[in-house]
Amino acid sequence: MDRIVVASNNPGKLRELAALLAPLGLEALNQSTFGIGEAQEPHDTFVENALAKARHASKATGLAAIADDSGLCVPSLRGEPGVHSAYYAGRDGARDVRDARNNAKLVAALRDAADRAAFYYCVLVIVRGPTDPTPVIADGRWQGSIELEPRGAGGFGYDPYFMPSGSSLTAAEMAPDEKNRVSHRAKAMAALREKLVPAS
Repeated sequence: MDRIVVASNNPGKLRELAALLAPLGLEALNQSTFGIGEAQEPHDTFVENALAKARHASKATGLAAIADDSGLCVPSLRGEPGVHSAYYAGRDGARDVRDARNNAKLVAALRDAADRAAFYYCVLVIVRGPTDPTPVIADGRWQGSIELEPRGAGGFGYDPYFMPSGSSLTAAEMAPDEKNRVSHRAKAMAALREKLVPAS
């Protein structure tokens, strides 16, 4: 398995996953290269949505596929935005327009909150084929809190408002290499790598 389809059209996720997959010797192919649209994500859990996306991409290409389902979870908001992070404030508009609207809704919900703790959560799934009965599944969590004013121009999604625990930089202020060492996606990839690469 040296070629793998990344089951996402999100450019931020594609950049991060390609960088994280490279050390494994896996060539990451964007599903858009094959003309594959986004899969439906009707489920209420990250793992079910990730599996749906991976199987969709694998079925369309005949190749192994990796899918990420991730989002921001705020315990004081009963876990929201959660699996609905990308469309927290609606589905209309381009990605950057939705991001701005999502962030505005999140900040409004937390402006008077005493507890703004939050965490990014990521599930990564690899399927070897569309009906793979034993998908490889790993997850990762990145603890932090929500700032009320944005900082930084990097990253995507909620990154300008997410302050990782123990950091003086928001996720959007971090260099990409640094974020790829400490993020929820990096932690999920490290756990996935342990499952894919036998201990020597």
